[in-house]
Amino acid sequence: MAEKKPFSATGNQMVAEAIRQAKPDVMAAYPITPQTTIVETYDKFVADGRVHTEYVPVESEHSALSACIGASAAGARVATATSSQGLAYMWEELHIASGMRCPIVMANANRAISAPINIHGDHSDVMGARDTGWIMFFAETAQEAYDNTVIAFRVAEDPNVLLPVITSLDGFVTTHAMDVCVMEDDETVEKFVGEYKPLYPLLDTEHPVGHGMFATLGPDYMKMKRIERDVITNSIDIIEKHGKEWAEITGRPFDLVDAWGCEDADYIVVCLGSNAGNVRFEARKLREEGKKVGVVRPRVFRPFPEKQIAEACKNAKGIAVIDRSDSFGSPSAPLALEVRNALYRAGLNIPVSDYIAGLGGADITLDQIKQVYTELEQGGNSSLTYLGVEE
Repeated sequence: MAEKKPFSATGNQMVAEAIRQAKPDVMAAYPITPQTTIVETYDKFVADGRVHTEYVPVESEHSALSACIGASAAGARVATATSSQGLAYMWEELHIASGMRCPIVMANANRAISAPINIHGDHSDVMGARDTGWIMFFAETAQEAYDNTVIAFRVAEDPNVLLPVITSLDGFVTTHAMDVCVMEDDETVEKFVGEYKPLYPLLDTEHPVGHGMFATLGPDYMKMKRIERDVITNSIDIIEKHGKEWAEITGRPFDLVDAWGCEDADYIVVCLGSNAGNVRFEARKLREEGKKVGVVRPRVFRPFPEKQIAEACKNAKGIAVIDRSDSFGSPSAPLALEVRNALYRAGLNIPVSDYIAGLGGADITLDQIKQVYTELEQGGNSSLTYLGVEE
């Protein structure tokens, strides 16, 4: 494997490069902070002739995903990008894209949802879309945002999947901060992603088909939804397969769940995205003090890798989940709910403590992380805790 030269880039630049290398036929998008530089960069790629994509600068995010659905149904390879209120504006179309089995790849720059108005990073936007039938990746770093995007095209267009994919990267911390990255050459990505061969394109006039049909009373609608559930559930093995293939090519590891120090850990913190770096940093310090602690970070959130989560956590005495979004009216936040369910289904009676931190881009400090591990040693919290908020 030839050694690649590292360079500095932001997460948004890396995502734009990954999309360029996948050579989508159509990209429809509307700029919104902190996603904007993805579509700005990609628009320049098109203007400079570096990629021959039909770039559609629409007037809203609802129109962006509508255009993507139409292009995908016609048989095109399709990409888009959004964030926050933009993803919320797409909500109606998110269900349509998955229900029509459109393998669209969408980058989402994770950002808080208004009100109050906030342009900084948390997971409120994408967690609002977690039940819409899209496969979901979360990146910790700019490098991982690049890799996830490349893998997403292969997964989405796999004939045994044909579902849309959201690749998430945290607003500003990952989208705009410079990081040391490497890229594969265009030919390598092109070969890995392959040529998209749509099964039932609308533009194949020799084999006319219909999309978006009306499922009236009776079992048809339920049958279709059952198929959709089965496909996204079974896609976990396909995601792992293609992720491992990319790992072999690049030398960069791919796991559905990144588990650090969990083999002998008494106490484990589970988190998503960029804050895993700080959690791991603090966990290393605690390890040096003789504390048996670990960190678990799901790289894939939908379908939820419940078996891998349970395997990573099975030896723990206590688990804390740090969410960057809330589920108002629920006793737990989204990631904590999934972790508890995974443990229960695996027959593991391990107490789980709920924490929410980093909303609206608030720092998740090393002191807060240490507090979480300390409270785990003391038996955990009795109810959901907002870190950094004085009562």
